[in-house]
Amino acid sequence: MGEAIGQVLSFGVGVALSPVPIIAVVLMLGTPHARRNGPAFLLGWMVGLASVGVIVLVASSGAEASQDGAPADWVGWLKIVLGVLILLVAVRTWRGRPRAGADAPLPKWMDTIDRFTPPRSAAMALALSAINPKNLLLTVGAAAAIAQTGIDTGDQAIALAVFVVVGALGPGLPMAIYFAMGERATRLLGELKAWMGANNAAVMAVLCLVIGAKLAGDGISVLA
Repeated sequence: MGEAIGQVLSFGVGVALSPVPIIAVVLMLGTPHARRNGPAFLLGWMVGLASVGVIVLVASSGAEASQDGAPADWVGWLKIVLGVLILLVAVRTWRGRPRAGADAPLPKWMDTIDRFTPPRSAAMALALSAINPKNLLLTVGAAAAIAQTGIDTGDQAIALAVFVVVGALGPGLPMAIYFAMGERATRLLGELKAWMGANNAAVMAVLCLVIGAKLAGDGISVLA
């Protein structure tokens, strides 16, 4: 199980550093319904990650991801494909980064975030975690890394839970600050939002580059 947990940590960090959900939570915490919408958003985010992970693990168990203690060949090919796709995400993210002194454009739906309800907050978070291409690729990669170790179902669930918790640190941190500091957190959260908008594209591009290269390299090793 230790090997599986070690494999998923980098994927979890990649998911946690997603700028859109962090900025969305910060904006949400500035609305009158912050104490209901914030936790609902975090719950939806974690459910989305867990759902994709469970689907991949179930599919992998039927396809025998581990054979005689070693990853199956199809796992190697999957890792290569995921690695290449994540590398493409890195290139796209880098090219789309805001220029020095410019603000990153925000999705239009954030303009209506003050009118969100808890169900809508949870649904938006679920979509961002389970459907967003970057997060989807990272979650599939994490689940494949767990499956290839050949550990039993209980240990797989624990490793997946670790991935989900690490992946939830991004949107979870602003909420922890808000509930711990109350109104005093306004300035700090505003600075966090500004920093994420200005710098996270570069951080994510580098992180995706590293994870994508690692995935592709691991896939080649499996096939070799």
